[in-house]
Amino acid sequence: MPDLPDCCNPAEFLSLSGRKGLVVGVANEHSLAWSAALHYRKAGAELAITYINDETLTHVAPLAECVEAPIFMRCDVGVAGELEALFAAIEARWGRLDFLLHAVGSMRPQDLRGRLADCSAGGFAQAMTVSVHSLIRMAHLAEPLMGSGGSLVTLSYLGAERVVDHYDVMGPVKAALEASVRYLAHELGPRGIRVNAISAGPVVTRAASGLAGFSEMLDVSARVAPLRRNIEADEVGRAALLLASDYTAAVTGETLHVDAGVHIETPMSRIRSTFKSNAEAKETPK
Repeated sequence: MPDLPDCCNPAEFLSLSGRKGLVVGVANEHSLAWSAALHYRKAGAELAITYINDETLTHVAPLAECVEAPIFMRCDVGVAGELEALFAAIEARWGRLDFLLHAVGSMRPQDLRGRLADCSAGGFAQAMTVSVHSLIRMAHLAEPLMGSGGSLVTLSYLGAERVVDHYDVMGPVKAALEASVRYLAHELGPRGIRVNAISAGPVVTRAASGLAGFSEMLDVSARVAPLRRNIEADEVGRAALLLASDYTAAVTGETLHVDAGVHIETPMSRIRSTFKSNAEAKETPK
């Protein structure tokens, strides 16, 4: 190793040793939030983990035990008072919070599988409340606990920026989420609190299983992506760790795409890519 000028120790900047973090949205071991939690814990952070209901409790409890979470609580953001009770417990136990991951989204099945034009007012309002306003509420509750600054990260998807077949109602909802990230970053920045989003490519999770045509989405994504593959949950976890760490101390208001490059492809390039794949398939000897 050459004698380099003094700048930084990358391992030190990625360390979360001594940090306190909250992870909301773990449903099982396949959740993107769980991948993030593992990376946070391996980097030295102490974690608060939540579960949404009794159905997920049996899946999440062993995971919370695995990362030795001193705070493990039910938190359904759609139930009045549960989010406030969670932050009260964090304040009582730690007196502060250094980072949080918001991995929450919900849509009534009858609205999720239908057209945006047919979405009920109640279904749309519920999706916005659970998927978007919950982040705003978390920011409000976390702000007084982040006296020395902090990091808020949420999960989004390409459907916030472009039309994606079968994503329908969740597209405008995720667009609102990403806009909220920018406004929260603007408002909380003077206190040293960073707010960012990760736009993850399709991964097989409990939430994704509710989307119509998800297997097709996986197939198309892998064919269109410049890297010619789908992503893995672990790659989202690494990005979450990066955004929670001091390595990205100057990054806020961003949507980081972890999607093997799908977001850079234009509709025309997608058509060409599909055409090329079909042509190659025809030329392949049987």
